[in-house]
Amino acid sequence: MKVLGLISGTSHDGIDAAVVDFDLADGVLHGHVTAASSTPYDPALRARLRAALPPAATTLAEVCALDTLIGQAFADAAAAAASPGGVDAACSHGQTVYHWVEGTRALGTLQIGQPAWIAERLGVPVVSDVRIRDITASGQGAPLVSHLDTLLLAGLPGTPAALNLGGIANVTVPSRGLAWDTGPANALIDAAVVRTGAHPAGYDVDGAIAARGRVDERLLADLLAEPYYRLPPPKTTGKELFHDGYLEPHLGMEPADLVATLTALTARTVADAVRGAGVDTLVVSGGGAANPTLMAMLAAELPGVRILRSAELGAPGDAKEAIAFALIGWQTLHGLPATLPSCTGARGARILGTITPGSGPLALPAPVKPPSALRLSVAEGVA
Repeated sequence: MKVLGLISGTSHDGIDAAVVDFDLADGVLHGHVTAASSTPYDPALRARLRAALPPAATTLAEVCALDTLIGQAFADAAAAAASPGGVDAACSHGQTVYHWVEGTRALGTLQIGQPAWIAERLGVPVVSDVRIRDITASGQGAPLVSHLDTLLLAGLPGTPAALNLGGIANVTVPSRGLAWDTGPANALIDAAVVRTGAHPAGYDVDGAIAARGRVDERLLADLLAEPYYRLPPPKTTGKELFHDGYLEPHLGMEPADLVATLTALTARTVADAVRGAGVDTLVVSGGGAANPTLMAMLAAELPGVRILRSAELGAPGDAKEAIAFALIGWQTLHGLPATLPSCTGARGARILGTITPGSGPLALPAPVKPPSALRLSVAEGVA
């Protein structure tokens, strides 16, 4: 079964897509990645989305408009990724606009990007709204990539972990049965670049701004006092906490120093989590993996830990989360749970999402036994 996975993450910069051709053999799920792409949001749409996010006020009319416009953008990205070979199904994460967490409890979550636009465009079933079922079972609804991580890291020696450096950083430690958000990855770095005008791209290209800055140790200590870091896993966070306003008191300092300090904050909080779990191999993905300054800081914090890129396991770093949602779609359509209760804190594993039918009758494949491992390969020319 060929499944298209789609997601826009907490950086709100565009839509990642991956087409994975899945085949289950002898308990091992083999996934061949035949296409991967990243489609930036139209700048006007991205600005409109950012203006509606917490802590800003918005209206239901604006939420409805964004749900439609983002759904149409996802449909465009889906059509481009699915061509020319077509797909059998799609799974869309959509765009998170609010993840309602109080203390260590997730109470609700909202992803927008109406999936019917994708179903209408592709003519295939679309799995969507995948986080809320875990929350109804007392889980965090995240990190859902932990299911992919656990299958992908199966068989690696020692105590491996997977780290994704998106807007928020999350880590999965399969041998401990744990996954959680460690804190910000790029969220605050990007916010500082945007608010100070340090780079027109809106992020620290190649880590160059942080590289020429100086880490302010006093500010770093103040930032590390954030209570979230002391909460036990499983736990989740997002831009509801780590938003632009978080930096308001510090915007008067030299921009390069602020970006360097926030980069060190990401490295330190990730390293603290990894050390605490006894990890000896770290498999890294996400946009932050392309930041040499962040990766150098992380390596300096973890001198005894082997650091690999997820591409070495067949998951291109920029496409890994899209691959994870393709996997969730495959699991849902085959009647299989795609959560690990110990990772999300739920009282049991759950089959995720809702299904929007395609252009014909909805015909689901026969249920199968859960795979014990995932082996990925990548088609020539897919980066």
